[in-house]
Amino acid sequence: MIIDEARQVLQIEADGILNLIGRLDDRFDQMVEIILKATGRVIVSGIGKSGIIGRKITATLNSTGTRSLFLHPVEAMHGDLGIVGPDDVFLAMSYSGETDELNILLPSIRSIGCTVIAMTGNPESTLAKHSDIVIDVGVEKEACPLGLAPTASTTALLAMGDALAVVLINKKQFKTSDFKRFHPGGALGQRLFSRVKNIMFTGDAVPIATTSVSMQDAVEEMDRHGLGALIIVDEDQRLAGILTDGDLRRMIAQKKAVLDQSLTAVMTPSPLHAFPQTPAFEALTTMEKHEITVLPIIDSDRRVLGFLHLHDILGKGEFKFNGLDSESKHGLSG
Repeated sequence: MIIDEARQVLQIEADGILNLIGRLDDRFDQMVEIILKATGRVIVSGIGKSGIIGRKITATLNSTGTRSLFLHPVEAMHGDLGIVGPDDVFLAMSYSGETDELNILLPSIRSIGCTVIAMTGNPESTLAKHSDIVIDVGVEKEACPLGLAPTASTTALLAMGDALAVVLINKKQFKTSDFKRFHPGGALGQRLFSRVKNIMFTGDAVPIATTSVSMQDAVEEMDRHGLGALIIVDEDQRLAGILTDGDLRRMIAQKKAVLDQSLTAVMTPSPLHAFPQTPAFEALTTMEKHEITVLPIIDSDRRVLGFLHLHDILGKGEFKFNGLDSESKHGLSG
């Protein structure tokens, strides 16, 4: 019985989100374009549960490159309205659209001159009628059996806010490397502020082979490390090329007998690389720009010192940015 009720709640909330898809129209496009063109901030406002969701949306926008600020409607009426300027976009959130504390702000907001966008479940509400753009986030019913506690409606509002934030990420071409400015205290921020030498594979953890080895041995060495690439060096351990899973796939697609080829014929010569002192965010930018996931790490004489994988910058897999664990896994040297 308990599990059935929980499933019903999740189904109602899932349906509420899915039903928003068919209601997306040109108004969403207009909202995105207005925010992109605005030289000010997105001022998010709401009260009660909508206000709580508004705070989360504000945080998401800020962390992904769209300047935003949450304005409590009551505080706005007691002096905080001064933070709103004509270059801002005012995003008002109220499911009923009849929240007095919010609606009483609208004449003042409009007199300031900024665009008003409403996210509401009632397109015929007072809020909707006094807004430039209305985004319908209505749901058929709440998950609350009494129909009173905001449940499906707040979930739908949150999902629409996420849709806005993600579309803005793509339109602004916001990259993972930009997180270094906005998340300096988080795990990702720590990695992005670090040097490549602190997160690269070294020693026996580096997938490496000389140009003289057979293709069979090279593939076996690549498979043993499981990192999707093999660094190729000359007899002096200088970088000569790189062999990746992609190189092998292309050879197979061309119906060539891979194991009959020489390593130098299949590898990519003079690959992109980084140095131990390279900031991690610069290495990440290189990877994103060239759509690659690995970088050989070399010294000034092109001798290979290590190997950097995208996952170790982003913190996936078993890697942890905590000193001893990193040294144990990667064989880091001072």
